[in-house]
Amino acid sequence: MAGTVLLAAAALTACSGGSDGGGDDKGKADAKPKAPMAVSVNLTGDQVKAGQPVTVTVAEGKLAQVKVTDAKGAELPGKIADDGRTWTSERNAPAGAEYKVEAQDTQSQSATTQFRTSAADKVNKVSINISKGSTVGVAMPVSLVFDNPVTNKAEVEKQLKVTTSDNTEGSWGWIKDHSGNDRVDWRPKDYWKSGTDVKVEMKLNGVDSGKGGGMFARDYSTEFKIGKDRRIQVSLDTKKMSVTQDGQALKTIPVSAGTPGGKKASWSGKMVIMSKEGTIRMDSQTVGLDNAYDKMVDYSMRLTWSGMYAHAAPWNAGNFGRVNSSSGCVGMSDADAKDFFAQSQVGDPFEVVGEGSKGQADIGNGYGEWNLGWDEWKTKSALSGAPQNG
Repeated sequence: MAGTVLLAAAALTACSGGSDGGGDDKGKADAKPKAPMAVSVNLTGDQVKAGQPVTVTVAEGKLAQVKVTDAKGAELPGKIADDGRTWTSERNAPAGAEYKVEAQDTQSQSATTQFRTSAADKVNKVSINISKGSTVGVAMPVSLVFDNPVTNKAEVEKQLKVTTSDNTEGSWGWIKDHSGNDRVDWRPKDYWKSGTDVKVEMKLNGVDSGKGGGMFARDYSTEFKIGKDRRIQVSLDTKKMSVTQDGQALKTIPVSAGTPGGKKASWSGKMVIMSKEGTIRMDSQTVGLDNAYDKMVDYSMRLTWSGMYAHAAPWNAGNFGRVNSSSGCVGMSDADAKDFFAQSQVGDPFEVVGEGSKGQADIGNGYGEWNLGWDEWKTKSALSGAPQNG
């Protein structure tokens, strides 16, 4: 809805001196009143469609200052064009907001108006994988999962910013989450460096997701720190799990991974410890393995959404270091699992190598982006694969 709002302001006149009273009278007779300031605002009325920038245009002269503030006093940032004729907000007007527009020109005239945006028909929301104040391992990506579809991927990605304390190079990439929802992850080119501080800003309020997705109604942010450089590798050939920290071998643990040759085989490739879930109930029927098992399992750490874990498996003690005979998880003794659980971090890289796996899990079935080369990952950005330096 567009319109022109003519806003009158009191004309300001300057005093001029003269040599005699007659000169003053003539000047007053010839003076013409200054035309009132007039501006047009692209958004007018009480039911303005949200999700577009605010543009203020002056009819004559040049703008000196424009303020657009909501009912709570929060200001919508913007800039005056080089020619001084227009001011455009840097962000879109969000849904369900009331704004006051105050404009002043270079002649010190001012004008005001206001508008209100209508409520969003549908609201999109974001789930963030890393909570504020967390410390995570060197392989942890920033992962955002959306409640509704995102077809305006480029517009959404433009509002996402990762800032790091050491200018870590990384890129966003769009994938499908295991849930089927749209998801965008930011991973560094290489694993993070220990001690890096990371800030993520998602200025999404007022951004339209596109068809079927709805509009975002708030901004999001999180901050976290990169912890120890701790890495895990499981060899399906040797049936052993090696742990390194800061490049130094720390421990080798005998394990039994998934039974080769079928659904019970383990996934292989580069994964990430997604969560430390502790003692949980594992029911084979929930992962399509019929009645293979249903038991409480200790020291459980999730590796994929589809149910691959590293955990204690005392019932399989005779096979640790000898035979891969589990239903897909990496099992170990209670003592080893207790220590491994205590020392591990969410975000630690967890790689499975060797023969007998069922291949690599889909990228969205956990954090599988590390199985892609850097150039391949960058192509998944909606902004032409351009990398971002945080």
